[in-house]
Amino acid sequence: MLTLCYNEIMVKKEENPFEIDFDSYIRQGEPDKKEKSIAWAIATGLQQVDGLTPSKYLYETARRNIEGEITIAEAKNLIDSYYESKSIRTEEDDDKDEADKVSARITELLSEKSFSFAPNQLVSIHERLFKGVFYKVKAGKYRDYNITKKEWVLDGDTVLYANADLISETLKYDFETEKNFDYSKLTPEDAVKHLTRFIANIWQIHPFGEGNTRTTAVFTIKYLKSLGFNVDNEPFEKNSWYFRNALVRANYTNMQKGIYMNTEYLERFFRNLLLSEHNELKNRYTHIRYDEYMKTYSGSVGTKDNVKSHESHSKITESLTQIQQKILEEISKNKYISQTDLAAQLSITRETINRNMKKLQNQGIIRRIGADKNGHWEILE
Repeated sequence: MLTLCYNEIMVKKEENPFEIDFDSYIRQGEPDKKEKSIAWAIATGLQQVDGLTPSKYLYETARRNIEGEITIAEAKNLIDSYYESKSIRTEEDDDKDEADKVSARITELLSEKSFSFAPNQLVSIHERLFKGVFYKVKAGKYRDYNITKKEWVLDGDTVLYANADLISETLKYDFETEKNFDYSKLTPEDAVKHLTRFIANIWQIHPFGEGNTRTTAVFTIKYLKSLGFNVDNEPFEKNSWYFRNALVRANYTNMQKGIYMNTEYLERFFRNLLLSEHNELKNRYTHIRYDEYMKTYSGSVGTKDNVKSHESHSKITESLTQIQQKILEEISKNKYISQTDLAAQLSITRETINRNMKKLQNQGIIRRIGADKNGHWEILE
């Protein structure tokens, strides 16, 4: 079986001609444009959590909003109308529909100054983000069934989420505990540590059938702003899948395997977000077998370190299926390859290619850059 190392398949990142350079607007320093750009950067970046990529039309609409040509309400209406006008829809249209609509709604929510620290705020955010987007899940309604989710970072195991009949009580308890907490004697570093655990607890409840991570992220940003923090856009813009993996690790225990809830990955994310630190946020670090491997070989130095690191990358990628490994191999040869060409190369159906590529996107291993016809695939570390 072919085993690929992340270093061997790494593709150099290139500028996406269809995306906005949000950073350039932020650096220019015009307050209104800067604020809008930060909101759009976070909103589009968060779509990576579910393996979604906004469309060229979304980025053009975002640019018009940042430039002041249209309001955020008008931007939302334009996006809604754009998808309503499509007489024929593909599965990819549905993905773009969700990514575009939710991006615009997140941007609108982040631009609003109002905020209430209560479970109802979480419910309101979920409803506003996903009303009319999710069809199998009721927006703004707690789930009435128990759930499990197979996680790549846990080798297919699941976090134990809150029982459906205890969601309301558990949220109430966590919010009341946080509301009564005294931050006044904490250093900024200790405040970040405490906030990390609170956000991890809220996410673990997983009150909704879908959309929990994006809802938690928007709530988190608004809460942090209410506490007086200046929120850096880059972690959510470029590392939203790491954010989700870090939440998983903060809520997973398997005593038989010697694995315990670990907030260190999430703390690194929040220290970058709030303290302007530059901790490395790489998905492979959060994988349970990478953590295991580093414990085994801690203290190694020099060339041996590089060899062991290479070996650990390979061990982690062994959890991919043979089809997924072959897909990565073909992308590493030709980043512009289409799903149709991949299907022909590997002698399998396009539907099988599409399904496996979605899984690779959800695992934070690949992402789509640019539009369907002129874009390309990027293999992430």
